[in-house]
Amino acid sequence: MSITEIRSKSILRKSKRIDSWFVSRYGMNLYRGCSHGCAYCDGRAETYRVEGNFEKDLEVKTNAIELLANELNPAKKRKPFEKGFFLVGGGVCDSYQPIEKQYRLTRKTLELMLEYNHPVHMLTKSSLIIEDISLLKEINKNSKVIVSMSFSSVDNKISKIFEPGVPSPGERLKCLQFFKQNGIATGMFLMPVIPFITDTPQMIDNSIKAAKRAGVDFVIFGGMTLKEGRQKDYFMNVINEHFSQFSVEYDTIYSKDKWGNPVPEYYQYLNQIFFEITKKYRMPVRIPSHLYNKILSINDLVIVMLEHLDYVFKLSGNKSPYGYAAYQISKLDTPLTELRDDLRSINGIGKFTAQILKEIIDYRNSRYYNKIMNP
Repeated sequence: MSITEIRSKSILRKSKRIDSWFVSRYGMNLYRGCSHGCAYCDGRAETYRVEGNFEKDLEVKTNAIELLANELNPAKKRKPFEKGFFLVGGGVCDSYQPIEKQYRLTRKTLELMLEYNHPVHMLTKSSLIIEDISLLKEINKNSKVIVSMSFSSVDNKISKIFEPGVPSPGERLKCLQFFKQNGIATGMFLMPVIPFITDTPQMIDNSIKAAKRAGVDFVIFGGMTLKEGRQKDYFMNVINEHFSQFSVEYDTIYSKDKWGNPVPEYYQYLNQIFFEITKKYRMPVRIPSHLYNKILSINDLVIVMLEHLDYVFKLSGNKSPYGYAAYQISKLDTPLTELRDDLRSINGIGKFTAQILKEIIDYRNSRYYNKIMNP
């Protein structure tokens, strides 16, 4: 493994609108490349411009904390930060991959988040995060913390093949239990499930059941993207070595889509399985509103809650007006509090949706949302 120290021009990346999966507008990559070496990792794709061997040629942004301290300093910002969780993890690296032991960029980032009182959402596959428990508890006390861990399944043998550099699923589940016992909200990102291997009803059921036993607050689910080029080539080498009986099957569901998505029918099949199993275990499929409804602006709160409703309606095979309504609200510059008595004037807002919005504006909550989202 080689480590190259680099200097970056910026660290924080801001989304144009609130992300309803992570309830976040801001994210960061402290490292480039990842020694976890997950076979399916989207970060290998040429799109992300990570040069060299993805899991062996790692880059460390040595000025990351200096830049972040400057970017977080309110005295140097023209506009205050939009409210929401700062996502630490994901992207083209895992913030708790082994080189974190040497550089501690993630820990130093958390110290800045504590100093400036920002809530954080941590996404990792590594139990190294436990070493920062004291810091995370302090942040959780002052603002809010969510610790999420990603899984392709809870099968230890399969994980060794596809996720060779990370703790076993069993260890990750214990890690989630540990944070939950310490008063921190937790989630499972069951993504990506691997076609023909970890996407079976039994495999998904095992994962949701394990999440339930670990006491997680939610499970977010997704299929696997497979982009032409380095990502697909690397992944298919692993398939050919360990599961060659499925090699031809991948050509039937991946047809050189620009974003690496499988055919829509496959996602529909997957979503139906996931939806039925989560109902069985009464498992929320998005971050529950009580974890964020006191943090977000009203407009962003409405957008997140509408997108969550939209997801569940489509997951169950029904049409939904809520995604379009959320999109229209995301284009507004005016706070919804000022439009409370004229919500129907917003494109995409019907009578019933307006009633939901009024309740959220008045109480930062919605009985209808709770009924639909809480199994």
